Amino acid sequence: MRTRRAAAAVAPALAAAVLLTATLTGCSPIVALTPATHANDPACADVIVRLPQTLEGLARRETNAQATGAWGDPAQVLLRCGVTEPTASDLPCVQVYNTDWLRDDTNAPSYVFTSYGRTPAIAVVIDQRKLTPGLVLGDLDSVVAFTKPNGRACSSIEDSLGSTATPGPTPTPTPTR
Repeated sequence: MRTRRAAAAVAPALAAAVLLTATLTGCSPIVALTPATHANDPACADVIVRLPQTLEGLARRETNAQATGAWGDPAQVLLRCGVTEPTASDLPCVQVYNTDWLRDDTNAPSYVFTSYGRTPAIAVVIDQRKLTPGLVLGDLDSVVAFTKPNGRACSSIEDSLGSTATPGPTPTPTPTR
């Protein structure tokens, strides 16, 4: 009788341990990131709690730093809220929906897009070999809206988001006789 009670008490704990082990072995490792300088800005918390669980078909991953996000395994999109706000720059500016982004292609084909004219600023690193930057930034536009406009705007907008394919000129039709 005592053995049955002991077995009955151990069984749920053992089942929980097996479930926990199975769950942990199926997870991707945590993405290690460094928090941005102003990651503790309350607006970053508003952004982070609204990040999508999937982004262009990539599952969101757990990160180890405040005000960050990552998607894909391996990570193909990284987000950090609270980066230093950019000032006027020689970097090209692109606009996706309601947000201006400065595009840094120093490490192309991985591009860093930093929101411009918004406080706190958000940096998004996108592996352009795998994803279209415009689609990713478009999917993030509704969460970037939780940052405040700061009065800055790009003076000129470029139409390239870092795509490797650049459209050529449209040919002029030749009349047929």
